[in-house]
Amino acid sequence: MAEIYDDRLCELGEGPLWHPDRGELFWFDILGKRLYTKARDWSFDEAHSAAGWIDHNTLLIASETGLWMFDIDDGARTLVAPLEADNSATRSNDGRADPHGGFWIGTMGRRAEPGAGAIYRYYRGEIRKMFDRITICNSICFAPQGDRMYFSDTAAKTIWTVALDGQGWPVAGRQLFVEAEGCDGAICDADGYIWSARWGGGQIVRHAPDGRVDHVEHLPVAQVTCPALTPEGTLYATTAYEGMDAAARAADPLSGAVFHVCDGVPGCGEPKVIL
Repeated sequence: MAEIYDDRLCELGEGPLWHPDRGELFWFDILGKRLYTKARDWSFDEAHSAAGWIDHNTLLIASETGLWMFDIDDGARTLVAPLEADNSATRSNDGRADPHGGFWIGTMGRRAEPGAGAIYRYYRGEIRKMFDRITICNSICFAPQGDRMYFSDTAAKTIWTVALDGQGWPVAGRQLFVEAEGCDGAICDADGYIWSARWGGGQIVRHAPDGRVDHVEHLPVAQVTCPALTPEGTLYATTAYEGMDAAARAADPLSGAVFHVCDGVPGCGEPKVIL
């Protein structure tokens, strides 16, 4: 059973990132408009949801209006590219760097309006829309060789896979990977297996590259949002108490904490973002 890593409760914990150069876990509370590490936290005036690392002291972070360089030391943000900044009905959601130095980020309606979201890729100064008509974008992750990406629409209960070229751009349309209730954030390990968080299920499910269920890790809370993986093979996960009434929170008091899920996963370091 997973153990608590950090007991500060996030309404919507998301976007955990293990920074391999710092040996440090970062994560967001989207609705709380905060970024956390074990040692400190930062507050913002808008929602942020996902990050990649640029160098030891700099992250690329995604907000409801843009992609930003974030200075870890002083908390300063510098705009890299706008992200649906003219659409106040949407915000950023799931995102992750790819092995080619790009960064993929999904958007969604603030009330999960059907088809309001999209998925974009930022790559060496250009941001380009990859997919549209997404309701709740999740599960963005990449095979370690960089030849395949995965993403889901939680509302559609589906994870898709897409073949990528040598620069990380799609070379064909999306194909069905698995159908899964509550498919939320995901990450690929070094063997190309996908660890999929299950919102409402209290689990992280490991899928083999052919889609079959290979292993299940159980967490003591229902709303598991996204995993993070270290190069040494430690798996962490964010969770949430969003939408839970007082009775549900009393029955599930650890909802919103960050968990140390397990060790011994084939480790895989997060690639850096190349601006």
